[in-house]
Amino acid sequence: MNSQAFDDPVTMLLAIVGGFIPAFLWLRFWLKEDKERPEPKGLLSLTFIGGMLAVILVLPLQKIIAGMPFDNDTLVWLWAGSEEILKLFVVLIIVFPSSYLDEPVDYPIYFICAGLGFASLENALFLVQPVGLQDTTVSLLTGNLRFLGSTLLHAIASGFIGLIMGLAFYQHKIFKFTSFLIGISLAIALHSIFNLFIIKNNGELFLQVFAVLWVIAIIFMLVFEKLRRMSEPIYLRETNVRDTTLPHSYTY
Repeated sequence: MNSQAFDDPVTMLLAIVGGFIPAFLWLRFWLKEDKERPEPKGLLSLTFIGGMLAVILVLPLQKIIAGMPFDNDTLVWLWAGSEEILKLFVVLIIVFPSSYLDEPVDYPIYFICAGLGFASLENALFLVQPVGLQDTTVSLLTGNLRFLGSTLLHAIASGFIGLIMGLAFYQHKIFKFTSFLIGISLAIALHSIFNLFIIKNNGELFLQVFAVLWVIAIIFMLVFEKLRRMSEPIYLRETNVRDTTLPHSYTY
């Protein structure tokens, strides 16, 4: 990456805008899906920033992985795994100690938030060089088409962990732990397969891969809606508790 691009404030500003706007739009979409009992903005902000910091931590880790004696396919799996595990740690460290994971739908919300924080900084760093060279369009239309799908990829891949943990919300601890392992495995698999298809075909099959990713995203949204319905009894129970504490003249 051309280090001179980092010295140009205009280049940096354009890269940040291009990297962060897609993440913010996706975050707004998912938060609107949880409007009945919205999560605290402070905790969401910390989770998003934690996802960004994970990018800084993963870069040296991926350099170490690149020096390992593995074939290219294995390296891609390890790179994807390192990203998903670090995003997972963000949620484990920032969100799990809090008292806000109190309904099934909360899990995918926070995992998606961490994934979008990661994607925003990753995309901004990715855009610095082509913007600095004033060759953004050419760059995105050749071997770097992965950028167009990375925001959705990070949101869905991380969200799978939260989605499956949310489905296990009312289950036994052993079942919850098993669901957690399944979730992280699915996240790494989706991330790795997406990257492998893009890398091996030099971006030529990007539209097909992106279409498959959107199909997965639609399935994800359907399951997310199920989690919303699973969360409704908790929301209604708390609403009824609040209503019974009001004076009789204020109840409906």
